[in-house]
Amino acid sequence: MPSITMKSIPAPLYESLKRSASLHRRSLNSEALTCLEMALMPHPVDPEDFLRDLDALHGSTRIPRLTDAILRRARREGRP
Repeated sequence: MPSITMKSIPAPLYESLKRSASLHRRSLNSEALTCLEMALMPHPVDPEDFLRDLDALHGSTRIPRLTDAILRRARREGRP
């Protein structure tokens, strides 16, 4: 199996990777591989499944849908 060595990793990036690895209970190597997979091999999203999930989420909340009228009123009234 191929391998790579990473050099000159900026300290903030290294610390972020280290925290993420700890949070997910992974080694640094496993966390780096997971991050690379997520960035370079994204899973395709089926738009219909996405919208179905979004509708189900909306149905489980009491938040009203944003409409053009609500957005226009918010712009007109401004921030409190």
